[in-house]
Amino acid sequence: MDDLRSSELLGFPADARVLIVNCDDLGMHEDVDVAAVESIEVGIARSASVMTVGPSAGHALGLLGQRPGLSFGVHLTLVRDTAADRWGPLTARAEVASLLDEDGELFTADRRADLLARARPEEVEAEFRAQVDAVLDAGLSPTHLDFHCLVDGGRDDVLDLTTALAAEYGLAVRVWLDEGRRRARRRGLPVVDHPFLDSFSVDVDTKPDRYARLLRDLPAGLSEWAVHPSLAGARSREVDGGWRVRRSDYEFLVSPRARELVDREGITVIDYRALQEAWSR
Repeated sequence: MDDLRSSELLGFPADARVLIVNCDDLGMHEDVDVAAVESIEVGIARSASVMTVGPSAGHALGLLGQRPGLSFGVHLTLVRDTAADRWGPLTARAEVASLLDEDGELFTADRRADLLARARPEEVEAEFRAQVDAVLDAGLSPTHLDFHCLVDGGRDDVLDLTTALAAEYGLAVRVWLDEGRRRARRRGLPVVDHPFLDSFSVDVDTKPDRYARLLRDLPAGLSEWAVHPSLAGARSREVDGGWRVRRSDYEFLVSPRARELVDREGITVIDYRALQEAWSR
C-alpha cells in the first residue's frame, strides 16, 4: 500500500491531480468567516477549518449551521497570533495551566517553542476535546482535525493523541510533515502526497501568478493548500497584521482565472470527506 499514492487510496486514477483547498481560521473575524464561505460556494476552495476559541466562533458556527453540506474541520488552537488577541482556552484555566503563559493566556505564535517545552499531553488532550465538543454541541458534524500555527501539532505525542481523538470521533487528521505522513501511510491512511502549501509563505505581490503556476504544475497525487481568505474590511485590518495575505487569497480563490485554470488543467478539487471516510474505516 506504500507504493500507492494517497489519491489512489481514495479511488482516483494513478495520474489524477487531486487538490484540497482548505480555508483556515474561521472564527478569527467575521470578515474571515464570510470570505471562507464565499471562497467555497463560488470559488475553488472546498473545505474550511473553524477555531472555536476565536472571537467570531459563534458567527462562524452559525454560518456553518446554515450550510449542512459544507465540509469543515476543527482548527485546533493552542496559540494566539499576537499579544493583542484575547483568545483563551475553552477548558478552565486551572485545568490547563501548562498551556498558558506567565499572564495566564495562550502563548503567542512566536513563543511556540515555550509552549511545546511545557505542554502536558493530558492538558492538550483536554483542550482539544473541548474544542471538538464545542462544534458537536452546536449540532455540527466536522470532517477532520487540523492545527493552528503548529504543523502536525508541533510534537509527535501531540499528533498521536490527535490521531487517537480523530479515531474516537470518526474524523480525519491533516498530516503534512514527512515522519507523520510515513506513519499514517504505514497504516493505510491517506495523507498528502506532496509538500503542503501555506498561503502565508506566498509573496502577496506576485501571488496570482504564483498560484496560477502552481496549478499548472500540480503533480499527480493528493496535494493541499492551506489558504486564509478574508474580506479584510476596515475593522479587521485594524487588528489583523496579515490582512494583505488574506485579502489576496480571497481575491484569487473567487476569481474567474482560478476556476478556469482548475477546469483547463483537469484538477479535481476535493474536501476532507473522502479522507474522513478512509480514516474512519
